[in-house]
Amino acid sequence: MFKGSFPALVTPFKNGELDLETLKKLVEWHIGEGSNGLVPVGTTGESPTLTHEEHETVIEEVVRAAAGRIPVIAGAGSNNTLETMRFLQHAEKVGAAAGLVVTPYYNKPTQRGLIAHFTAAHDCCNLPIVIYNIPGRSVVDMTPETMGELAKLPRIVGVKDATGDLARVCQQRMTCGKDFAQISGEDATAHGFNAQGGQGVISVTANVAPKLVAQVQEATLAGDYATALDLQDKLMPLHKAIFTEPGLVGAKYAMSKLDLCSEEVRSPLTSLSDETKVLVDDALRFAGLMN
Repeated sequence: MFKGSFPALVTPFKNGELDLETLKKLVEWHIGEGSNGLVPVGTTGESPTLTHEEHETVIEEVVRAAAGRIPVIAGAGSNNTLETMRFLQHAEKVGAAAGLVVTPYYNKPTQRGLIAHFTAAHDCCNLPIVIYNIPGRSVVDMTPETMGELAKLPRIVGVKDATGDLARVCQQRMTCGKDFAQISGEDATAHGFNAQGGQGVISVTANVAPKLVAQVQEATLAGDYATALDLQDKLMPLHKAIFTEPGLVGAKYAMSKLDLCSEEVRSPLTSLSDETKVLVDDALRFAGLMN
């Protein structure tokens, strides 16, 4: 259902408020650069510090701006099942293509609890759902066996896998089937992820270099891993530099250097250190994105 490069879209701010005009321009830019879809209001979209109203506004504006040209997978995750249901129902109402639902963070549910949470999310609307498995942030890991149980539900269609464990792709092919969309959630290993059977990436770096990230995906999906590796080599310093500090901060700083949006982030995040800015600047030059 979903293949290729999906930028995990940043949420631009101006003087502490949503910058919706810049958001719309970013949607147009990503479409022009060859992105295959957009994922607004995930963690990279600063979902933890958006109000519910802001969250829903961003989803609605991105869907409206995309106007059906590329799919929008709406961030809809929460550690509160009722809140997840609210976000999914809103995303369906405004025309999103799917919802991205993270494993509930902080609560540390059991695998049985994960099944209950995602089943409730599935049953609350008719929207396809992509599971987001990121144990490094949520402190709970959905096992391939649990994912296989959830994959039996007709609208649980894929996973954004940010475990960093490339063996998971093969394990999840065994439990979820070959038609289950496996999408990488880690830029640095996205090339290898597809070699294992994946079919896309939800990317932070694609906020900065959407054309290059899309080209890596296009090459891997065509089986041209040599070309993909050359492109990945070009991108690797940028992947590394962006994630020296929280990734969305690095992405926004890089975007500000390219005159795409402000580097403004919300507390408790802070702007990059001067040392990290030098790393990002150097990586932008290496990738051919800045003189």
